[in-house]
Amino acid sequence: MVDRLSWHGACRERTDTEGQPVGGPEARGNTEMRSFNPTIGFAPLALTMLFPLFAGATGTAASAEPVYIDPAEIDRAVAGFTGAATGEIGGARVPTDRRLRLGACKSPLETSWHGGNRSTVRVECPDSGGWRIFVGIRPVPRAEANQQLIKRGDPITVLVRGRGFSVQQTGEALENGAQGDWIGVRMARKGAPVRARIERPGLAVIPASPR
Repeated sequence: MVDRLSWHGACRERTDTEGQPVGGPEARGNTEMRSFNPTIGFAPLALTMLFPLFAGATGTAASAEPVYIDPAEIDRAVAGFTGAATGEIGGARVPTDRRLRLGACKSPLETSWHGGNRSTVRVECPDSGGWRIFVGIRPVPRAEANQQLIKRGDPITVLVRGRGFSVQQTGEALENGAQGDWIGVRMARKGAPVRARIERPGLAVIPASPR
């Protein structure tokens, strides 16, 4: 007698070569039933298909969230422009409000004086649809403004300032001067003198030529 397996739908039954169940009637009662459960079969596939869709939807929602500039970046731009830290004489009066919501700027921030008394700095994002804000500056005391802030031979910081950038270097004053005066400054011991405007004690500024 040769055992063989014959399948009838979802039922498996052992029979002999003549088609009779092996083991007699009891064998029929012990016939092993294996039914196909479509839920179990398709569940992994369904999860595999749904996961990328869910991930894509999540990514789309995340990318749609607005991106704001860090207010500290505005503070740094103002400090670089004025040459004075926030709260110092000649610098911003107070830090930029951390609750401010301004769009992130792809281009470098542009800074310039607003008005003739140098009491306000304009900070601007030059991107299309950008923004503009005005930062109050802590003024130099009137008595200090009328007196000589820099004397000949003083080591000073020379700030080269342009649209969206600033670079500073140590130099030597070749003349005395009060706030707003233009004096000769030597950047290196053997370098040619340049003209810089006194902005506060120990700081003279060279405005960069516009491009």
